[in-house]
Amino acid sequence: MPASRVLSFEDPACWTALDHGVRHSAWYDPRAAARLSACPETALCHPDGRVREAALRAGLDAPAFWYLVVVRCADWAEAVRECARRLLAERLAAATEETLRTLTPLVLRVGRREQGTWARDRFEAALRTPPYPALAGLRDSRDTAARRLAARITLDEGLLGVRELARRAADDLDPASARWWSDAALAALADGAECGESVDVLLGARAPLVRSAGVTALRRAGRAAEAAAHLVDRSPLVRACARWLVSQDGGDPHARYLELCADPAGIAPYAMTGLAECGRREDAGLLRTFLTHPVAAVRAQATAGLRLLDAVPADRVLPLVDDPSAAVAREATRALLPLARRFPADLLFERLAPTRPVHTRRAAFRLLKEHGGLTELRAAVAVLTDPDPALRQNGAACVQERRWVDALQPVDPGVRGELEALLHQCTHLFSDFVMTVLRGRLGLRS
Repeated sequence: MPASRVLSFEDPACWTALDHGVRHSAWYDPRAAARLSACPETALCHPDGRVREAALRAGLDAPAFWYLVVVRCADWAEAVRECARRLLAERLAAATEETLRTLTPLVLRVGRREQGTWARDRFEAALRTPPYPALAGLRDSRDTAARRLAARITLDEGLLGVRELARRAADDLDPASARWWSDAALAALADGAECGESVDVLLGARAPLVRSAGVTALRRAGRAAEAAAHLVDRSPLVRACARWLVSQDGGDPHARYLELCADPAGIAPYAMTGLAECGRREDAGLLRTFLTHPVAAVRAQATAGLRLLDAVPADRVLPLVDDPSAAVAREATRALLPLARRFPADLLFERLAPTRPVHTRRAAFRLLKEHGGLTELRAAVAVLTDPDPALRQNGAACVQERRWVDALQPVDPGVRGELEALLHQCTHLFSDFVMTVLRGRLGLRS
């Protein structure tokens, strides 16, 4: 069957996997060696170097041939390696756009090997040669390494204007590439490039790092007054940049946040988080008033703000573990973790009942784990039969990590019976040897 029927030409991992698979198939099944030699594609991956070299010299009028030539350029056998490199050098002499665009992802993957730098260096040199025929296609490649290389070369050569740089920063889903594009866009704006819509493109990006670059660019664009609109961004990084710009423009970020929190009916959830990030503990009283707000996002961010200010009212936040919103329950749990031992264990065990919502059971388990010792083991064993697979897995991991063991030593004779019963329910999580060692460490009979 032709390689194009079973392999993705756009995925370089397919070709290295083919090479590995054919080589090991022949090693473990000598009877397959003859069949592998008969097929041109598999002959290029044969464990016998003489077969690989003969397949290279014979050539193959098919796209798959050149992908496997790239793999053979990093071959451990010098004769095979040199033959493949001669063929690829001749192919590169033409430097066609198709060759560079299609083979670069595989070249970069093979370039990680001990003998892989030869092809990588030559492809990079070809890509850096004007008129840069393949860069446009590689900038939109599905392969991350190829996109990053194309981005680096594009930025080194200064091939794009500020608008295209901003668009690339906003659209690129790869954090590393997005940062390069946004940094280049900011540098172009700093050099006096016309701002126009470039700043708006950065501000509308999905990535917080790019949006923060857009907020920074507002000052040079003469639009510092717009920074206030980004004080309630969902990203802490963007909010920090907005506070800085408001301060640079002569404003008071803290006062602006107080204004934003003055209207409970129309408050933006992240206004409270931003207020807490200003670091004034006297604002805790205002944040507490939002713990019962009808909007779940507001309750969640009010709880997060109190945690940032280290001013969590335990008695008022604990009921939020039962909140209908999973986001609120998560924030409440994060806020209560340092205070978990203040709550009676029985109060939290009630929330592990199967009738409770799954996010409430997860929150209760996290808080019970903070108790440590026998309470932690009880909670972990209790959730081993929970209807939620993730919670069952967390319970099993908690038992196997055995952090609860240290808190139990020395073992109180009054809890030996309960400890025996709990360990009996965990036997499937340990080998016989580990269970014997564990019981001995706890002073229990084997």
